Amino acid sequence: MILIADCGSTKIDWCILKGDKLVKQFFTTGVNALLMPEDKIRATFETELKPQVEGSEIFEVYYYGAGCLSEEICSNVSRSIASVIPSATTISVNSDLLAAARALCGRNPGIACILGTGSNSCYYDGEKICDNVSPLGYILGDEGSGAVLGKLLVGDVLKKQLPAELCEKFLKQFNLDRMKIIENVYKKPAPNRFLASLSPFLIQNIEEPAIHRLVLNAFKSFFVRNIENYANFKEVPVSFVGSVGFYYREVLDEAAKALDITIGTVIKSPMEGLLKYHSK
Repeated sequence: MILIADCGSTKIDWCILKGDKLVKQFFTTGVNALLMPEDKIRATFETELKPQVEGSEIFEVYYYGAGCLSEEICSNVSRSIASVIPSATTISVNSDLLAAARALCGRNPGIACILGTGSNSCYYDGEKICDNVSPLGYILGDEGSGAVLGKLLVGDVLKKQLPAELCEKFLKQFNLDRMKIIENVYKKPAPNRFLASLSPFLIQNIEEPAIHRLVLNAFKSFFVRNIENYANFKEVPVSFVGSVGFYYREVLDEAAKALDITIGTVIKSPMEGLLKYHSK
């Protein structure tokens, strides 16, 4: 049997696959391998993963995770998995970006993008990632992401760039004022998550011209500053995984059409595509 993991900082989605049949799906606490030491990763897997897989004859593990950016980090995760699944003869640890590419493109070439709390993209040749425009995070980049959409929204609210009734509606809905926003962004941890948590207001009010314009311009910025850096961006489909791409699909299509870019697949989560990719 095969165990597949789609790991984020908040949760890990695990699936056990036998041939092309899904045997079991379960969730555990998220792991960011870039920030967590190996002993803590191992302890997390020992406590939460081991009870879920005991008795299962798992011989292959394919783990895609947040923070899996170097050989050393991937080795930490691999050893942690091996300690709780000794039957595994193959343990493959890769980035969440490769998960997106395999889920979206399978074994065909294409440009794969993540649009969630953050954003990222790559050119994938059907086997491996060949090119990646650095996302740079929500301060310097992450165009089109939930965090950046939230940042643009609160900036427009506080600088009164939106109609007064929309500004009032936003502040009331989230029980916020200027000082609370500043405190969450500049003093509290994970400001990117705070900003991303505000972005649903945009989809709720997408019919408002000012809101539609904000989102459309954000997606155009993502295409111009990221996708247009790939040499053959007009020759292959550009596909998306993540909640922002999924829920804002109509505006995403509008931005792509304005720039003569072809949208391929758009899915909320990579797991469905990963199950298909790894099925035997």
